[in-house]
Amino acid sequence: MCGIAGILEKPDRRVQAETLWQMAAILAHRGPDDRGIYQHDSLGLAQTRLAIIGLRTGHQPLRSAEGHLTLVANGEIYNDLELRPALAARGCQFQTDSDSETILQAYRVYGLDFVHHLRGMYAFALWDQREERLILARDRLGIKPLFYLENRGRFCFASEIKALLPLLPEAPALNPRGLRQFLQNQFSTGRETPFQGIERLLPGEMLVIDRQRKRSHRRYWSLLSQKTQIRRSGEALEALDALLHSVLAEHRRSEVPFGLFLSGGLDSGTLAALLADLGSGRVQAWSVGYQGSAPDELDRAARIARALGLDYQPLRLHLESLFQRIPHSIWAADELMRDYASLPTLALAESAARQVKVVFSGEGGDEVFGGYGRYRPHPLERWFKAWLRPGSGGFRTRGQWNAHWSKRLLGPELQEVAGVEYAPFRRAWRETPPHWTDLQRRQYTDLITALPDNLLVKTDRMLMGFGLEGRVPFLDHRLVEFGLMLPDSLKVRAHQGKWLLRRWARDRLPPELRTGSKRGFHVPVGDWLRGKRLDQIGAQLLRNEGIRRWFQPEAIPALIAARHRGRKVSRLIWGLMQFAIWHRLFIEQPSRRPSPQEDPLDWIA
Repeated sequence: MCGIAGILEKPDRRVQAETLWQMAAILAHRGPDDRGIYQHDSLGLAQTRLAIIGLRTGHQPLRSAEGHLTLVANGEIYNDLELRPALAARGCQFQTDSDSETILQAYRVYGLDFVHHLRGMYAFALWDQREERLILARDRLGIKPLFYLENRGRFCFASEIKALLPLLPEAPALNPRGLRQFLQNQFSTGRETPFQGIERLLPGEMLVIDRQRKRSHRRYWSLLSQKTQIRRSGEALEALDALLHSVLAEHRRSEVPFGLFLSGGLDSGTLAALLADLGSGRVQAWSVGYQGSAPDELDRAARIARALGLDYQPLRLHLESLFQRIPHSIWAADELMRDYASLPTLALAESAARQVKVVFSGEGGDEVFGGYGRYRPHPLERWFKAWLRPGSGGFRTRGQWNAHWSKRLLGPELQEVAGVEYAPFRRAWRETPPHWTDLQRRQYTDLITALPDNLLVKTDRMLMGFGLEGRVPFLDHRLVEFGLMLPDSLKVRAHQGKWLLRRWARDRLPPELRTGSKRGFHVPVGDWLRGKRLDQIGAQLLRNEGIRRWFQPEAIPALIAARHRGRKVSRLIWGLMQFAIWHRLFIEQPSRRPSPQEDPLDWIA
């Protein structure tokens, strides 16, 4: 796991090494073990390294023996061991033990088809000096991030937006479409970001810039081409077992110790059982809960740990210390993304990073095997929502700001782009094949929107905020293809999702853990937004430059008063507070970095 960045100037301009080192320094949290740059005329690459495989030989940028290929990569190529013999047979001579070198050598053999041979989580940049061609690629599910911008003929890219901001010729400008998506959906999705001119490379996409500096986007993988093959439960169970063990065997490859985030649910319990099956020994496992009476899943996690022989390390948080993580979580997230679970995830990452460099996490299990309750709505609810928003199937049709507060609080530019928040979900729904079921369409819509641009933002950024690599085996693309194309009857039975995965876990996990309903980690936002603190937040919001620019601040006292009266407006206040802090960190004072424990009130204005 690393951070990468780079610049491709106009042919007659030279990249400055100082700029590359500056970008690397901003990304140092992603790769605290090493850093390096490559500079040749108009092309410059930078990398900060978290050493996991090829500890002694994996310094980057990596260069081919002939010197015409140069690579910077972030992530892991899990099938490195399988690819090396085939590539060696085609004349490749490996110079390092790093799995990243497989990317470079695969390009030598397969050309632009090389990405089809890679299994893993990655974002990388490959420079071909002979062809004067720059290639960027991102893994199929978007586990690893990559952003880019083009300004005045200069193309720049980085693992995080914060490394691109110093390269802008003027103060960063916000994109109202991306901002409105965040407010209504809690994240922005697709190519656009909340910044004007800064875009995401999409999951499963390759971007090629040729010698004429022309850009071409190539989608090298899509779920839309998959077909249902397995229909019987026995056959599906056998196939799932083989696939899970194969995936975990590859994901387990590491030259440094690894651990597990154990939530007490089916997904992380499944990973724990698989690690035990593969003889991984006494794996360290972390769970998070609260000191006091707030609900958590520490008891469930402890039972899994005892049953599977894990080295269990529960982390009990003070609610006030969790509140103080807000500024650092916003800085780490980089993008505007509101997921309350980012706060406990950040605490887990800080604790685990003191002992290991790699942790397994169960993200993706619900999307892949149909676990969420929103995947199985009542038929009348589905019909009514589909009627309100044609072409959406009634899925993700409701924003988090109602008409009343939208009219009173959102500024003119945000009101002008009303409706943009629904477009990505409607587009995803409409592009699915007509023979797909409603459940498959819901899974697919989440897999290409909320998963990469919300859930995986939390997983990647919160962990990398402390230099910790997160591995998410459920998002191996083979498992995703398998789960999506299962018949509905193997995913949902008796109004409960993930039936096949629960069936697999029947003899491996305690009964109450494999059959219990899903429980997300509770974050007591409502407890924080009350009394004197609520009034202080309201007062600080009125002083924030971003709030005054994009909202109607005169309505904020009414919003605070509504919360005091018990109205359900906590999400709106939280969103405004998060935006205000984000605006200070990324627009007003982009060089500032909060410590892991700060008073959020000090960072609003």
